[in-house]
Amino acid sequence: MEKKPKIILSSQDLERLEALLYALGNNLSPDKAALLDELGRADVLEPQEIPPTVVTMNSTVRFTVENKEEFCLTLVYPKDVEGQADRISVLAPVGSALLGLSVGDSIAWPMPGGVVKVKIEEIVYQPERAGEYHR
Repeated sequence: MEKKPKIILSSQDLERLEALLYALGNNLSPDKAALLDELGRADVLEPQEIPPTVVTMNSTVRFTVENKEEFCLTLVYPKDVEGQADRISVLAPVGSALLGLSVGDSIAWPMPGGVVKVKIEEIVYQPERAGEYHR
């Protein structure tokens, strides 16, 4: 598998994601393990220091899968999905793949049917870029 690109997380997102994982208990599902791996390899910055081209929690991101299908989804915590088709949970395989990537980055990500390549095309909305640091 190719080398994973560098990812950047805000300290606020990291705190909230660690609390979410802690609340899930000791059950180490593949999705939880994948998110833990991503958190462990991230560069952590204060929310005000996050570049405007990075996918953070509650960002709306346009991305392609396998350079074919294009999606525009908002990356959210599981409780915020609420059955809405325009949102993706950070615990979903593609959700954890998106977290912390920058525009132009690609990552090969394991899915139930095999490995897919996800590429970030555009950050449509990012809370930090909009000055929303306490969401």
